[in-house]
Amino acid sequence: MRCVIARFPFDLTKSGVLESMKGVKPEPVVGESVIIGRRTYPVKQVGQVITRQDRRDFSAGEVLRAMTQLGFTCRGLPRAAVPMHVLSPLQQASAMLGIPVTV
Repeated sequence: MRCVIARFPFDLTKSGVLESMKGVKPEPVVGESVIIGRRTYPVKQVGQVITRQDRRDFSAGEVLRAMTQLGFTCRGLPRAAVPMHVLSPLQQASAMLGIPVTV
């Protein structure tokens, strides 16, 4: 499949990406990720390995689009947990002191 990453055209195949990532140790994932084989890699690490370019030269979206088109499972940013009820400063102080908080 032909795709453009950082204004450069690349001919990528699923088997070629698998071969390129073979033996590469995944870095800790803090944002978007791609599952390649049985490992989860950060998108920017995958882009750097397959394009041999600096991570600052391309966006995560470009690599996510290419990996999705090749059939890899991609995960976006994790959603932040939304608190069900926000405590007032008085309720928060009471909770810190061990006094039961009424909601």
